[in-house]
Amino acid sequence: MRTLLALVLVSGMARAEPVPVAVFDFALIDTSLEGELNGPREDEAARLDALGHALRAAYAEAPGYEIVDIAPVRDRARAQDLQRCGGCATAMAEEVGAVLAVTGTVQKVSNLILNINLYLEGPEGPRVMSADIRGNTDESWSRGLDWLIRNRLDL
Repeated sequence: MRTLLALVLVSGMARAEPVPVAVFDFALIDTSLEGELNGPREDEAARLDALGHALRAAYAEAPGYEIVDIAPVRDRARAQDLQRCGGCATAMAEEVGAVLAVTGTVQKVSNLILNINLYLEGPEGPRVMSADIRGNTDESWSRGLDWLIRNRLDL
C-alpha cells in the first residue's frame, strides 16, 4: 500500500505544471550616514545585481519552478518601490505570465550591519523573510542570500 501511495504521489508531482516565477531586481535601502554623504556605490550596485542573478538561478534549478523573463517590465519595476506600490509587483508578474512575484531589498544600516529581505507574493498570500548579515562584502551578501534560499525558501 505504501508503494502504491508513493507511486501516486510521485506520478502526481511529475505531471504538475511548474510555477512561473518573476524574480525582480533587488533594491538597496541605504539608511547609513555613509550613503547619505557619499551616494550610491558601484560595489553595492554590483552586489545587488549578483543577488538577483543568484536567486533566479536558484529558482531555475529548483524542481517545480520556471523563471519568467521580466525584461518587458524591468524598467517600470526599477522605477518603483516594489514593496510600497500597492501590489504593482504582482501585477507586473502577471503581465509577463508569472504566478509568483519575488522582490528583494538589502537594507544597509552601516558597513557592518545589513539585512537581506525577500518578499514573495502569490496564490498562497504574501511571505516575507529576512537574514541579518555582518559586513558589507561580496561574501557576506552571497552567504546571506544562500542562507535564505536554503533555510527559508527551501529550494
